Amino acid sequence: MRGTGQEPASAPAPAPASDPSPAPEANPDTVTPDAPTPDPIPITRPVDCGTAKLMPDVDRARAWLLTVDGAPQSYVDLDAPTELEFEYARRLAALLDAAAAPTEPLDVLHLGGGALTLPRYLAATRPGSRQDVVEADRGLLALVAEHLPLPPDSGIAVRAEDARTALEAAPERSADVIVADVFGGSRVPAHLASAEYARAAARVLRPYGVYAANLADSAPFDFLRAQLANFATLFDHLCVIAEPAVLRGRRFGNIVMAASRAELPITRLARRTAADVFPARVEHGAALRRLIGDAVPVHDDQAVPSPRPPDGAFSIG
Repeated sequence: MRGTGQEPASAPAPAPASDPSPAPEANPDTVTPDAPTPDPIPITRPVDCGTAKLMPDVDRARAWLLTVDGAPQSYVDLDAPTELEFEYARRLAALLDAAAAPTEPLDVLHLGGGALTLPRYLAATRPGSRQDVVEADRGLLALVAEHLPLPPDSGIAVRAEDARTALEAAPERSADVIVADVFGGSRVPAHLASAEYARAAARVLRPYGVYAANLADSAPFDFLRAQLANFATLFDHLCVIAEPAVLRGRRFGNIVMAASRAELPITRLARRTAADVFPARVEHGAALRRLIGDAVPVHDDQAVPSPRPPDGAFSIG
């Protein structure tokens, strides 16, 4: 009942039929200022290499985990691109940070894109860098572009192409760093595991440039040893970075390999990775030569993919 504050008001007389007074229609575009933002929901889409899923991080407003066929591929926080959740990404970032003086721009060729975690990281830490990202999965690129767009003027160019084809077509001595993070499913493809592939990378790198790759293996490390042998014929300085349990052969896992014609900043890398929230060890020099042992370079007609991970090694619940 409405009132004047003094006496109850009588019921209003019906409005004449010739003068209707309908209630105003609600504007569907009107948003209540204090209405809570709905929680993001997972996004699932078929892509060229399987089924991709973007899952929101409940603790961060614009952070997402990308999986393909259940295997984690990338983690991206659009509001904090320097936040790296995956161990191997943190180790690759350590190599990027050590590749030049702080904030100095770099020319980087990324083989494998995923959700563009490391390109976003480098754009934030080294503004003005020129980055070329090659990703073979067009469907995945479309999903990432739609839901995880790059910031304007990021300096990141993305294109759909096979990694080996793009590498062989890249100009000579055009890159300060090559970052290789290419997995077909959960395995490094064979055509990115040969001596000819290593030779193509050496051609594209500048004399002081660094090749950095995310690999996966376990004892007796036949795949890793062959990759080291491929690059040891072309680069004087190599190292690997991995969790101690992986290097001791206790479990399957990611191993980051770095190669350069110039001396690598081993001491700096060792300190940083040992102090990381996911501690790692850097193997180099005599220890690395012992790891390579009698391994010899493998050519295109001999190359094989990295080993298939054990069930559950890279999957999530």
